[in-house]
Amino acid sequence: MTYRLDEIDRRIIYELMRDARNTSAPTIADAVNVSPGTIRNRIHQLEDHGIIRGYTAGIDFEQAEGHLTNLYVCNAPISERKSLAREASVVPGVINVRELMTGRRNLHIMAVGENTEALRRVTRALSQLGIEIEDETLVEAETDSPYSSFGPEDETPGTEATDFISLAGDANVIDVTVDETAPIVGCSLEEAVRDEILDDDSLVIAIERGDEVLTPHGTTVIEPDDLVTVLSRSGRTDAVLEAFVTEASRTEQ
Repeated sequence: MTYRLDEIDRRIIYELMRDARNTSAPTIADAVNVSPGTIRNRIHQLEDHGIIRGYTAGIDFEQAEGHLTNLYVCNAPISERKSLAREASVVPGVINVRELMTGRRNLHIMAVGENTEALRRVTRALSQLGIEIEDETLVEAETDSPYSSFGPEDETPGTEATDFISLAGDANVIDVTVDETAPIVGCSLEEAVRDEILDDDSLVIAIERGDEVLTPHGTTVIEPDDLVTVLSRSGRTDAVLEAFVTEASRTEQ
C-alpha cells in the first residue's frame, strides 16, 4: 500500500532533494509554517515507510584523483532482473543500479574506476553474472534536481527538460514531459523519424504513461503528458526538445 503524502511531506522531500546537507528541520518548518518538531516527526515517518531511503553525497569522481565513471546499459531476463541487480550492486566499483520495467535495456549500472583497466574488470564481472551489456559510455557530468511538483507553487522549473545527464563525447540523456500540442503527439516513433520530427541520432529508450512504463517500439504512438527518456547521440538537446515541447512553452521558460 502506498503512503499518502500531504503538502508538508511533499515540501520536506523537495527541500531534502534540493540540498539535504544544508537543509535543517527549522528551515523547512519556516517555509511551511509548522514547528521543527513536526518536521522531524514527518521525516521519521517518511523514513519508516521507505520513502526517504537515505542521504547520499554528490561526488565528482573526476576531481577525485581523475577517477572515471561509466554507464552500462544492460539487458537481463525479466524473471532474473531483480536478483541480477542485487548481484551487480556488490561488484567492486558499482555505485548505482537502476531497474527499468522494459523488455530490453532494463538495467542501467553506474560504476567508477581509477582507470580503464578497472572499468574492464567491472565489465568482465557483470558479464560473468550473465548480464548482457548492450552499450556503455563514460559519464562526463550528472545533474540532480528536486521534483518540482513537490516544491512551492510559485517556483517554476528553469528548463523544459525534467532531467538531463551528459555522457562522454556529445551524447546526453534527457527526460521530458510531452506538451499537448507538441509536433510528435499522435505520431508513432517510426513516423516521427520518417517525417524528420525526430532525428536519426535520437533514440527513445523509455516512456512513462500514468502508472505504466512502456517499452518503446517503432509503432509506439506518443501521447500528451508522456514522460519520455531520450538518448541523443549527437547531443543536440534543442532539436530533441523541439519534437516534444511547443515553441510557446519554451518561450515561457
